[in-house]
Amino acid sequence: MKLSALAKELKEKRLVGDCEVTALCTDSRTAAEGELFFCYQGTGTDLHLFAEEAASRGACLVCERELPLPCAQLIVPDGRAAMAHLSAAFFSHPEKKMRFAGVTGTNGKTTTCHLLASILEESGRAVGLIGTLGARFQGRTVPPDLTTPDPVSLFSLLAEMRGAGVQDVVMEVSAHALALGKVTPIRFDVGVFTNLTRDHLDFFGDMEHYGEAKRLLFAPERCRFGVYNADDPFSQELVKWETPHVFYGLENPADAFALIEEESVEGSGLLLNLSDELCEAHLRLPGRHNVRNALAAACAARRMGASPSSIADGLGKVERVDGRLERVAAFRGAEIFVDFAHTPDGLEKSLACLKELCEGRLIVLFGCGGNRDGGKRKEMGETAARLCDFAVLTSDNPRFEDPCAIIAAIEEGYRSVSKEYVAIEEREKAIEYAINLLGEGDILLIAGKGGETYQEIMGIKFDYNDKDTVKKIVGKLS
Repeated sequence: MKLSALAKELKEKRLVGDCEVTALCTDSRTAAEGELFFCYQGTGTDLHLFAEEAASRGACLVCERELPLPCAQLIVPDGRAAMAHLSAAFFSHPEKKMRFAGVTGTNGKTTTCHLLASILEESGRAVGLIGTLGARFQGRTVPPDLTTPDPVSLFSLLAEMRGAGVQDVVMEVSAHALALGKVTPIRFDVGVFTNLTRDHLDFFGDMEHYGEAKRLLFAPERCRFGVYNADDPFSQELVKWETPHVFYGLENPADAFALIEEESVEGSGLLLNLSDELCEAHLRLPGRHNVRNALAAACAARRMGASPSSIADGLGKVERVDGRLERVAAFRGAEIFVDFAHTPDGLEKSLACLKELCEGRLIVLFGCGGNRDGGKRKEMGETAARLCDFAVLTSDNPRFEDPCAIIAAIEEGYRSVSKEYVAIEEREKAIEYAINLLGEGDILLIAGKGGETYQEIMGIKFDYNDKDTVKKIVGKLS
């Protein structure tokens, strides 16, 4: 495809020269003859600095200013926005040939997407799923990279899905993806909002900007129908878009709600009322927050044509979501759960759920990620101390920070409420210590990393998984 033909996708642009574009490129080190390299002012890095290397390898450029380089250049006001539109065009606009459901919110995106995908599959649809745990479609799996992939990867993946016969795409849409325009070419048939609580303030600065990024998903030009959480106050900001919508919830008046007929660590028996359509369902995921996730998925699926029976069957077929309040082992009459909860609200919901089901002591093990919003560390400490009987504070993904300093910040919050805790920096040793504490009726929640298969320390991702660690230690101690 000619660069001049791609340029027709953009309203504002200036073309200097022309060439045949054979591929799209985001890494100057791997650029090759005929590839199109994108330059823009990144978060902390100006990618124009790498344009010369890409050009020397035979690439042409999309850039925000004309560069003194002997190659074809497409000059645009916003390189990020151009990348999304040009990626969609290069891969023949797969977003126009499938239906899309997008799920955004601080917590619950992954579980809601898995539940919705299961319902749509039960309805006989061919479904593609994209999110934090990677992508899957038609028996294929793609390893995880980002919650929402960059536009080149995203539209390449969507083209593969379309080529494989996928009809519906269910995807997590992060606030970063919305703020950076990664999904701009996609018009979502349904947008789902789970909740808005503190996270990513290292990037957004404050909750107002974080919320505004989430809100972008529901603009009328981007979303045909909204599914909003009536129990979250931020939903009132979303209705200002005047996009057609329904509300779901458990605590406030809503179009869709649930009667919880039974609860256990194995899940919940539910009577769902979906805008006066009733269906019985058994949810195999524990906790009321997962009941909300199920309601969100059910509302979105109903909008996309799923029957109440398909909704009930689809919800019941999801046995687990990797690392999302997942039961991974039993030991000495105690239950061990692994969860991705890495925000104050996420940790609170998971602990509150398990506290109701716990007959003995509730023990939590967690840390906080380095080089991320440091302000939530103290708050997470306070949250844990309020809800658990004992805590083991440890390292998460320290990245380039001192893990002991991160733990100290959590301790400050924890000690303001309780002194019942221990700090053990090395995560595997901390998990073994916590498991050794367990007795009949106890529950241990290992939070923060969920299904992650690495621990990031000083820029290196070491192989590591909480679930594997638990199974190894339980096997040894048994």
